[in-house]
Amino acid sequence: MLFGKHINRYYIKYLPHFLIGIIALLLVDYMQLVVPELYRTVINGMTYGTAEVEGVTVTFDMPFLLDKVCVPLIVVIVTLVLGRFVWRICFLGAGVGMETNLRGKMFDRCKDLSPQYYQVNKVGGLMSLFTNDLDTVQECFGWAVLMFCDAAFLGVMALVKMFRMNPLLAVFSMIPMACMLSATLIVGWFMTEKWKTRQAAFSSLSDYSQESFSGIAVVKAFVKESVELWNFKKLNRENEKANVRYTKASVLLRVSITLFIESVMCVILGYGGYLVYIGRFNAGQLVEFIGYFTAIIWPVMAIGELIELRSRGKASLKRISELLDAKTDVIDREGVHDVEALTGDITFKNLTFRYPDGEMDVLEDVSFHINAGENVGIIGRTGSGKTTIVDLILRCYNVPDGTVYLDGHDVNAIPIKTVREHTAYVPQDNFLFSDTIASNIAFASDNDDFAEVENAARLADIDDNIKSFTEGYDTVLGERGVTVSGGQKQRISIARALMKNPAILILDDSVSAVDVKTEKVILDNLRELRRGKTTILIAHRVSTVEKMDKILFVEDGRVIAVGTHSELLDSCPAYRSTVELQKLEDEGEVASHV
Repeated sequence: MLFGKHINRYYIKYLPHFLIGIIALLLVDYMQLVVPELYRTVINGMTYGTAEVEGVTVTFDMPFLLDKVCVPLIVVIVTLVLGRFVWRICFLGAGVGMETNLRGKMFDRCKDLSPQYYQVNKVGGLMSLFTNDLDTVQECFGWAVLMFCDAAFLGVMALVKMFRMNPLLAVFSMIPMACMLSATLIVGWFMTEKWKTRQAAFSSLSDYSQESFSGIAVVKAFVKESVELWNFKKLNRENEKANVRYTKASVLLRVSITLFIESVMCVILGYGGYLVYIGRFNAGQLVEFIGYFTAIIWPVMAIGELIELRSRGKASLKRISELLDAKTDVIDREGVHDVEALTGDITFKNLTFRYPDGEMDVLEDVSFHINAGENVGIIGRTGSGKTTIVDLILRCYNVPDGTVYLDGHDVNAIPIKTVREHTAYVPQDNFLFSDTIASNIAFASDNDDFAEVENAARLADIDDNIKSFTEGYDTVLGERGVTVSGGQKQRISIARALMKNPAILILDDSVSAVDVKTEKVILDNLRELRRGKTTILIAHRVSTVEKMDKILFVEDGRVIAVGTHSELLDSCPAYRSTVELQKLEDEGEVASHV
């Protein structure tokens, strides 16, 4: 069986299933051991013409055969069928129930983990936990309990009957079995290590496949299909080698079991035949003894299967436990107090920040203040720290106490859920679900009223595009929204954020893929719609943010200037240089098209 802190509770939860299954299994095992007795009666009756029943010798005739052999055999068969049905339902049903509960627990843990975890652990590897590893644990939870109980009950009862018939022959039969058990324990440890290697190889293959499928457009654009195929073949070959190594160990275990079982059968036939020859046994008793030993074969083989299964389950449970035990870095601290509502007043005070696995600070001594209701632009070169600033507002990472405030409250003193409920975010990588456009837009709000969905799309200047599709708002998007253009993805994402109507709206370079006219329409709609609410717009181009109430100019992780467009032109040489450089780039583009 398989034990661990993440699975032990399910043995208690499904204890009634196990108890009923064990009772049914015990009944089945008992009935199985009635069959060798019936074999003995038939063979002795056919040999001597008489049979012994409860110490009385009676004639072996047709009425006796029907009454004492056929009817009991029918009862045994019916009991075996019904009992096996019951214990399969109980044991395997408990395994499926455990799998469902554990999968839900794993998914719940995944949603709570910080972005840092997903930067280290790839999606393909995580999916292998939800498929291969979880299936292995489920099999070990259900089948392993079954095999353990069956091996214990059937094996002990058969062994007792064998010792009652002839202790010496029973001992001779068990010596090879003891040797086999020792060998399987050694091989079992070896198989655990091979299974770990196998699962790691499968995770790498899954990771690579997932990335290749997600980036298939890039692969085709650069004509790298052959390179991808070669790399996949290499990983596939490693996966094959890992599987072959594990299979070799598994086959070695099974062959060893078969070898020992056949050797025992030779002992029984040899010494048992000698006992028949000297009159200590009759033919029926020898067949009965062989029947008991045959009943023991499954429990002994089950021990080997159990060792193999537990080896795989232990390795898979360890991988799952690493996910469930993964530290949730970004959590509410003790003593947080909720607030009724946030208005969007944001303050940074001397914030210096470094990513958890970073080697240098990405933000240094950042200070600024955004009044509630202001439209604020954040501009700077790529990698200057713009996205990091808004990530910290959203509490995607932990920040030092006393460095970030919302409405005068330290952000660490406010529940993370409250912060995010009052904020809508349109990230650089616009993610859309494989669902209808209407469902994607309504995702951010509890209200799926179509009129509001349509209004949000209209404000994001995507309504006309959506209506031009054959299915309109019922158009189902491909994975990650691949069936629409980059500009359409951005505008659908903006519409989704507007559906939330939050106190704080953050747009991270969210109009970069639209034309100038569409950008102007969206920005004008935002200024009109969000009057009195805070809007933060990250952009690379000055023209996108020049009409904002305030602009933060970020350079090398520092906010070096804050003010309106005209104020920054007068007071910040670096900002003025950026404006002039972009003007030259625009003039060059115009000249190239003339």
